[in-house]
Amino acid sequence: MTPTVGTVHVVDDDVSWRTSAARLLSAAGYQVVSYESATRFLELADLDAPGCILLDMRMPGLTGLQLQERLADMSHELPIIFVSGHGDIPTSVLAVKAGAEDFLTKPVATDVLLQAVQHAIARDRRDRAARDGLDALRARFRTLTPTERKVLAWVVRGKMNKQIADELESAERTIKWHRHNLMQKLQLRSLAELVSAAEHLGLVDAEADSDPDAASV
Repeated sequence: MTPTVGTVHVVDDDVSWRTSAARLLSAAGYQVVSYESATRFLELADLDAPGCILLDMRMPGLTGLQLQERLADMSHELPIIFVSGHGDIPTSVLAVKAGAEDFLTKPVATDVLLQAVQHAIARDRRDRAARDGLDALRARFRTLTPTERKVLAWVVRGKMNKQIADELESAERTIKWHRHNLMQKLQLRSLAELVSAAEHLGLVDAEADSDPDAASV
């Protein structure tokens, strides 16, 4: 394991626990940044790199739950692993319902902590890859001409080339040409991939009861 596997943000007002957790995670190859409060985390943390947050539940000032809510409002999506010295089941349920990756009770066994961090960072990487892939797909979609977008909307509705040609008052060979072009621009190889891409772009549901001429992302 190398330091490039991810950054663990340790947010805890307990100096001894914060120090021991940082030492353990650093030895495991993670980059670790520690903060004595949620407010300090908000001031200093770089959330652009893959990683996760080890977050104390009870701290002076902003609590762990309040920080979780603040990050959600800011659209930051780093996975949060709550760590608490209190076995508070209702609070843990609230945290998980709000999107927390895990909820651990101090003292935390070494293997349990490392496994939780590993899973959280793996999920963060998957989520980031999915978001990047969707952003790239949206960018490719924006290169389509208005006619290509109309053809795409009819194709994902299950229309054949001749039917689309009739809808657009065009020649069937012209529709085939547009289909070929849009597939190349979107970097797709099959109808199944095209339908999947349209679903990810929100075109299938969005266009189900509307005019295909309005297809946009």
